[in-house]
Amino acid sequence: MGRMTHVLTALAWPYANGPRHIGHVAGFGVPADVFARYMRMRGHDVLMVSGTDEHGTPILVQADSEGLTAAEAAAKYNRVIVEDLDALGLSYDLFTRTTTGNHYKTVQELFTTLHANGYILQQKTLGAISPSTGRTLPDRYIEGTCPHCGFDSARGDQCDNCGRQLDPTDLIDPKSRINGETPKFVEEDHFFLDLPAFAEALHAWLDTRTGWRTNVLRFTKNLLDEMHPRPISRDLDWGVPIPLEGWVDRPDKRLYVWFDAVIGYLSATIEWARRSGDPDAWKQWWQDPEAVSYYFMGKDNIVFHSEIWPAMLLGANGEGAGGGEPGPLGKLNLPTEVVSSEFLTMEGKQFSSSRRVVIYVRDFLERYSPDALRYYICAAGPENQDSDFTWAEFLRRNNDELVAGWGNLVNRSIAMAAKNFGAVPEPGELEDVDRELLATTRAAFDTVGELIGANKVRAGIGETMKAVAAANKYLADTAPWKMKEDPKRQGTVLYTVLQAVSDLKTVMSPFLPHSSQRVHELLGGEGVFAPMPYIEEVADLDEGGATDGPYPILTGDYSDTPKWESVPLVPGTVLEKPTPVFTKLEPSIVDEEIERLNA
Repeated sequence: MGRMTHVLTALAWPYANGPRHIGHVAGFGVPADVFARYMRMRGHDVLMVSGTDEHGTPILVQADSEGLTAAEAAAKYNRVIVEDLDALGLSYDLFTRTTTGNHYKTVQELFTTLHANGYILQQKTLGAISPSTGRTLPDRYIEGTCPHCGFDSARGDQCDNCGRQLDPTDLIDPKSRINGETPKFVEEDHFFLDLPAFAEALHAWLDTRTGWRTNVLRFTKNLLDEMHPRPISRDLDWGVPIPLEGWVDRPDKRLYVWFDAVIGYLSATIEWARRSGDPDAWKQWWQDPEAVSYYFMGKDNIVFHSEIWPAMLLGANGEGAGGGEPGPLGKLNLPTEVVSSEFLTMEGKQFSSSRRVVIYVRDFLERYSPDALRYYICAAGPENQDSDFTWAEFLRRNNDELVAGWGNLVNRSIAMAAKNFGAVPEPGELEDVDRELLATTRAAFDTVGELIGANKVRAGIGETMKAVAAANKYLADTAPWKMKEDPKRQGTVLYTVLQAVSDLKTVMSPFLPHSSQRVHELLGGEGVFAPMPYIEEVADLDEGGATDGPYPILTGDYSDTPKWESVPLVPGTVLEKPTPVFTKLEPSIVDEEIERLNA
């Protein structure tokens, strides 16, 4: 991507039936933000979108348990999630929700196009009902034994062990995850997406995908051999109405939540364009064949992004086995890459809000800095394999790497220059050792940039920390504090290390934007260095959705993003005595946090 490209950064939609925990943001939030911030710095036109996923039975279950309506529960957790993602510094252009009138309209438009092209079938099916409430049970809320591999915790939509797509009726001994009862299966009329009609087109498309994580590509290709039509409507009163005569006014039938949620990437881009004052701007990311799109999620979401969403887009473009015509939204781009992370566990256990094995983003950020969490996720997150969050490892990485490595370098070099010169010193003739350090930090722009661009965040921050170590070694080897008698050489050494720190704060900024902003200010820089999102209260753009009154969106102005390059420091720039950028944590936090978890 040498020249300027339109880059869609599409993040999985967090579900609004409760606050999100750190495992969620490790999968979709931080890796995507690192990528988006870097791409902006490289001069690309980035659009980062998502929102809260607010339909389906789990919202109704949560609302019941709190004595709220579904709309009230969705609004409550939408606000909590928006505030948490803002506090983490995730640089969304638009974080919205799936209950907007704009989203309903976009979903119905896509359904209508798929239906007109012959890719939506009406069939009789067995639907799962909760005997005690009479409500539809969503596939994901039914668990049983997989008929293919014998895994005893397979869900009604797929088995996480063998990856096969399932229907609840396939499960051996199915039980409701909500209350443990055996579901009742009743015959219903429903709509299905004709997935087998896209098998050939999906095969051909996947064969053109290079550079994907092998687990994603292999998993997806395996799924293609066993595709069957997938239901896209449910017996529910909470969701997007089905836009067909005889169906649209029915109070008991809605489009199924998974079908509407993936369309959110498109509807959010359309909403962003409308709010930006140029309603057609969305087309640059969706219709321009040169535009690229990267979708970020946890591995339990792969099937929706690598198979089902591409199938829906192919169908809307008239490119499945049955042909057809693009609808009013025109011909739409398929994903460039599906970037899926594995799972984050916690102290050896799977995250589970119901079993209280959880730490919510909000609780974490009340006690620790956002960059401490971002650093841990970048350095030790579940990028290519499941990884375990432990408080002991969080403490170690914060104190030994962030504080003693990067924080110490910033603090020592700026404090010495401020004390001895009161400003960035004027350098004399550089020696080989000085030139070597500056070559190292300048080279980091290429190596780290290439890794972030390939979504190798762990390796990217690893290379950045190697350059930090080189700068710390340079300080130890040159020992400028011993050069009182040679102020000219002392000034040159301090200038060199400050230039290295300046380079590194730029390389660090996609990973750790809050502290890079702080380092920018400590080096005498002014204005915004790492742009941050902000929350705006807005009204729905359209009637017909399910929002009730104003709601918060996350947006931001990222036009002042610095370039991904070394910028020479100006000698004479005034420096003040710095305060530490990171907080050293007491070892006692490990026991305190584990006690909190066990409580």
